[in-house]
Amino acid sequence: MLNGEHLGPYDVLAKLGAGGMGEVYRARDNRLNREVAIKILPEALAADPLALARFERETQAVAALSHPNILSIHDVGVERGVPYAVMELLEGQTLRDQMSGGPIAPRKAIEYALQIAAGLGAAHARAITHRDLKPENVFVTRDGHVKILDFGLAKQCSAVPVEGTAVDTRHLETGPGMVLGTVGYMAPEQVRGHEVDPRADIFAFGAVLYELLAGRRAFQGATPADTASAVLSQDPPELATMTAVQVPPALDRIVRRCLEKNPDERFHSARDVAFALEAISGSGIATIQTLSSGARGSRPVLAWVACGVIVLGALAGLSWWRSAKPNAPAMYFSAPFPIAARDIAVAPNGHTVAVVGRRESARRDAIWLYELGSQDATKLANTEGATCPFWSPDGRFLAFFADGQLKKILVAGGPAQTLCDADSGRGGTWNKNGVIVFSPSGALQTGLYRIPDTGGVPPTKISSPDASRGEDSHRWPVFLPDGKHYLYLAATFGGGGDADSLFMGLLDSDEKRFVVKTPANAVYASPGYLIYYRDRTLFGQRFDPTSLALTGEPVAILTDVQYLSRIAKVALAVSEDGRLFAQKSSEASLSRLTWFDRKGNETGAVGAPDNYANVALARDGRFVAVDKTDNTNQNDDVWTYDTRGERAMRLTFDPGNDAEPVWSPDGARVVFSSNRRHQFDLYVKNTDGSQAEQLIAHGDADSSPSDWSRDGRFILYTGGRDLWILTFPELKSRRLVKAVSAVKGGQFSPDGKWVAYASNETGKWEIYVTDFPDAKGKWQVSVAGGEQPRWAGDGKEVFFLAPDDKIMAAPVKAGTSFDHGTPVALFQVTPRDTVATHEQANYDVDPTGQRFLVNTQVKKSESQPFSIVLNWDAALKR
Repeated sequence: MLNGEHLGPYDVLAKLGAGGMGEVYRARDNRLNREVAIKILPEALAADPLALARFERETQAVAALSHPNILSIHDVGVERGVPYAVMELLEGQTLRDQMSGGPIAPRKAIEYALQIAAGLGAAHARAITHRDLKPENVFVTRDGHVKILDFGLAKQCSAVPVEGTAVDTRHLETGPGMVLGTVGYMAPEQVRGHEVDPRADIFAFGAVLYELLAGRRAFQGATPADTASAVLSQDPPELATMTAVQVPPALDRIVRRCLEKNPDERFHSARDVAFALEAISGSGIATIQTLSSGARGSRPVLAWVACGVIVLGALAGLSWWRSAKPNAPAMYFSAPFPIAARDIAVAPNGHTVAVVGRRESARRDAIWLYELGSQDATKLANTEGATCPFWSPDGRFLAFFADGQLKKILVAGGPAQTLCDADSGRGGTWNKNGVIVFSPSGALQTGLYRIPDTGGVPPTKISSPDASRGEDSHRWPVFLPDGKHYLYLAATFGGGGDADSLFMGLLDSDEKRFVVKTPANAVYASPGYLIYYRDRTLFGQRFDPTSLALTGEPVAILTDVQYLSRIAKVALAVSEDGRLFAQKSSEASLSRLTWFDRKGNETGAVGAPDNYANVALARDGRFVAVDKTDNTNQNDDVWTYDTRGERAMRLTFDPGNDAEPVWSPDGARVVFSSNRRHQFDLYVKNTDGSQAEQLIAHGDADSSPSDWSRDGRFILYTGGRDLWILTFPELKSRRLVKAVSAVKGGQFSPDGKWVAYASNETGKWEIYVTDFPDAKGKWQVSVAGGEQPRWAGDGKEVFFLAPDDKIMAAPVKAGTSFDHGTPVALFQVTPRDTVATHEQANYDVDPTGQRFLVNTQVKKSESQPFSIVLNWDAALKR
C-alpha cells in the first residue's frame, strides 16, 4: 500500500512496520481528526482462511477488552478485498527496545510489571489467554504507560518444528509435534503442546520480568531445542548473580513463583501477581495489619483494613504472601462481597468463588462467580433458586440443588443438567473418578447417596442415620484427597439426642469411623488439617490423611461464627492455598407479618419484627399462628397472635422444633409438626393451651401439615414426597396423590371438592388441582412456576406465589367439573428467606380474598460481610 492512498475513511500517511501477520501504517481518521495505526492483512494472507481467521480472532479479542494497559481497537473493515483493523497510535518503544541498554532498575521494572499484570488480569477475566507475551509485544509509551500488543498470536510465520530454526523467537504453528508461541517465553505445558490457561501467561510474565531485571533471557540455548529443554528442566540463575543492581529477595521470589514448571505452583491469577508486586513496592502492604495468633487456643482478633478494594487485593495476593513468608502470622479481614452472600464454594484454582445470593433487584437466589481481587461478580445463568453449590475436581462444573433436584452446569455457561431428584439438598461432594456423594433432603432420617456425575441412573443409598445413637440426618459430605473416604455430619435435631458428630465413610464399604464432635459441617484443608465448628468458634486441628485420624490439639481460628441451627450448617470454605472464608454472626434474619391489599398497598402489621416462619390465618381471620425461632437457643415453637392487637401466646414448649401450624375450622385446635421424636410427626393441641399436645400421625418419613378441611373431617399433609389425608378424629391415613417427583402445600377448596398443591414433576414447581376424595383428575393452574397455593374464601380464585415473588391469582369455575382462567399478577412481595425444609408458608389470605398477610423480610442496611483468614494455619504450625 502506498502513502497517500485511502483505506475507507482513513488517509494512509506512512508505513510503520511489517510482520508475518500484517503491515502497520500511520493514518489519519478524517472523521475524528486524529492519527491512528492501521494493520492490514496483505492479499496473499487474506486469501488464506487460517490467516484470515486468526486476524479476525485478534481483532475480536482486543475489541472485547477495554483496559488502559491493552492496545485499543477503534474500527475494522474491508477495502478492495483487504481486511484491516484500526487501532490507537502509540508513540514510544517496545520493552525489547527499552532493554537494549541493559537491565532496568527494579523500581521501574515493578512499575512496568504492575501495568502488564493489570492488562493480563483484564484479559483473563474475559477468558482470553494471550499465549505470546514477550518484550516485543509490550509497548511503553513516551509517558511511561504500558500497553500489551498482539493478542491471539497475530504474527503469522510458517509452521516450523521446534528443532527446525536457529531463531528462538520464531512463532510456531499448531500441529502434530509442533507448538504455538515463542520459544523461551512459553510455559512448559505450552512447549509440550498441551492445553493452556492463564497460568501460561503468568509463566511468560515471569520470563519477561526476569529479563527486565537481569538484562538477559531466563531461558536461552544454542538452538530452539536447547531453549525448549531449558524451559522444561532448568531454573534460571538467581537474579542476585546476574546484575550489579540489587534485586530485592522478595522480588526474586515473585519471579520464581511465576516460573514454576508445574502450573499449580504458580500464582493462580494476574491479580495475585499484582498484589505481590504492590506489597514489595510499598503501595499496598502498609494498609494491612497482621496479627499473631498468639498462644495456642487464644482468641484471634479481627484486623480491619482501610477499604474494601484493598481487602480484595490482599486476598488475591495470598499465594505470594504464604510462599514469601512461610512462618508469617495469620491475617484477619472482613470483606464485603459484591452481592449478599448466603453460601460459598471456592474453586480448585483457589481464586474463583461461587457465591449463592442475589442482587437487591433480583427475586431469587442464584450462583454468582467472583474472582478474588475483582470488584464485581457475574451471575451464572440458569442457576436461579440454587443452594449448596460444590465444584467438580477440574473446576469446569458446578453442582447445586434447585427446584427439588440435583443439577450440574458448565461454569463457561449453558443449560443446567438434572442429575436426579433431591427435595432440599443438604450438601454434596465430587471426586476425580466422577462420583458425587450427596444428601438429597433436609427431611429427618435421610442418609447419603451416590450418583455418577453423568446422571442417567437412580442414586444409590450409601448411609442411613443410626437411630440407636439418636442420629436424625447424614449431611454435608466432603471427599478426602484419596477420593474414596469422605467426611459427613451425623446430626441430631429432635430433643434429647446427642449425636452431632463428624464421621468418615468409605465408598463401596460399610466402614464408618468417628472423627470429632461437632454440630455442623466441616472441611478438609490441605496439607492435612480439619476445620470444624463448636461453640460459635471454628477450630483447626491436624488430620493425618494416612491414618485418617486427628492428632494434636484443636486451635481456635475464628470466633463468633454464625451457625444455622435449623440446618446444622456454617457458611465455611477453604481454598487449597490457604484462604479461609466464614460467615460471622449477625443479627437474626428478621421478618414482619405485614398486611397488603390486592394492589400491594401495605395496610398494617401483626406483632413486632421477629424470626417468624409459616403463616396460617384462622378461618375467621381473627388470629394467626406462626412458628418462631428463639434467638437464644435456636428452638422453634408455635405462637398465636391476635390480628387486631399485639397479644401473643406461646403454644408449645418442647425442646424439639415445633413448626407449620394449621388451624382447625372452628379455631379450637392447631395441628403442627414436631421433631421431638427425631422425625417430624403430626401433633394437635388446643389453642387455649388447656390440653397437652397429642401425637396423631407417625409415618416412615417427615410429615408436614398444610390444611384442615372446612367440615373438620380431614387433615392434608405431605408425608415424604406424597400428599396424604388423615381422617379426624379416627386418625387413619391414606395417600391422596402419589408424587411423580415431589409435592407440597396441599389446600382444600372451600367446598371440599378440590385440592390444590405444588409439584416439581416438570423440573420446576407448578400449581395443580385434583378432585377430592378420589384424585382422578388433574389440572395445571400455573404456567411459569408457582408454590404455596391458597383458595379465596368463596372458592372462585386460586392464589399462589410465583418464582419472582409475585402474588398470582387464577380465576376458577368449579362445579361438577374444574375450570380455571389465566393467572394474573396482583403485586410484588419480599418474603422471608427460607432456610429449613419445614419453612413452607410465607403468606396466607383472609376469608374475603382481599387481604394478604405476608411474612415479609426486614431489609437490612447492608449485607453481613464474610470474614477471611489468611495463613489461618499459622498457630497450628507452632
